[in-house]
Amino acid sequence: MTVWFVTGASRGFGVEIVSQALAAGYQVVAIARHTDGILQRFPEATGLLTVAADITDEAQIGTAVETAIARFGRIDVVVNNAGRGLLGAVEEATDAAARAVYDTNVFGTLNVLRAVLPTLRGQRAGRIINVSSVGGFVGSAGWGIYASTKFAVEGFSEALADELAPLGITVTLIEPGYFRTDFLDAALDHSEPTVIQDYVDTAGAMQAAAAKINHSQPGDPVKAAAAIVRVATVAEPPRRIQLGRDSFTAIANKLGCVALEQRRWHDLAVSTDYDGAANASSPGPLA
Repeated sequence: MTVWFVTGASRGFGVEIVSQALAAGYQVVAIARHTDGILQRFPEATGLLTVAADITDEAQIGTAVETAIARFGRIDVVVNNAGRGLLGAVEEATDAAARAVYDTNVFGTLNVLRAVLPTLRGQRAGRIINVSSVGGFVGSAGWGIYASTKFAVEGFSEALADELAPLGITVTLIEPGYFRTDFLDAALDHSEPTVIQDYVDTAGAMQAAAAKINHSQPGDPVKAAAAIVRVATVAEPPRRIQLGRDSFTAIANKLGCVALEQRRWHDLAVSTDYDGAANASSPGPLA
């Protein structure tokens, strides 16, 4: 019996992942602030446990994990899907708006990880799927605050993968592009009322483009959910995978730009070492 624990399960990627996992015969714990939509979508699913919980509340998510263990006895695949968007220039975002996005995307995800990892470590097995974004690798005008939260998720996920690998637990980052969900509805709703005219042609243009493309995005969420289920079940899952041609292309382009800048600025970059330190050892890339 394989047990999935999915946050943000009431809509978008989350509800489609629940659907795919149930169809594959897995047991699913579906977490959402409001579970009515899940129950309406899957009224007769015997392998489904719905739990109302807000991931920004550490006590609630702890109780959700306890409930899952009491019902199924284990957790095998954790999908950190719950997220919040924000569109607007970095300077336009209020402190409260920025903190709200961080509370969900960063600290909420950390709440889930702290709650589930004792179980996964005890099992010496498990899969963690952290839903990031193309914005977790490529920053762009209008998405600065949101992208910064996903950059944070990517950073601690890479470190977590190294920490958990010896314990038989894998971590995979999912980097979707634009998919036909209601994510842009929420991101546009959370846009700040403050508009600074100097950013109309950059962040403002992005807001206009997002509103125009909303509900006609190129990505199919059903196919994305199928891809996530596949990644979670292969013997050697990737550290990160892009979903959607737009995400794949944007990240490939950034990697090319970074490689070009490294070549151009190599000599200045390495000139800052102490003389004679070329062969000195280092405990890690950030030490």
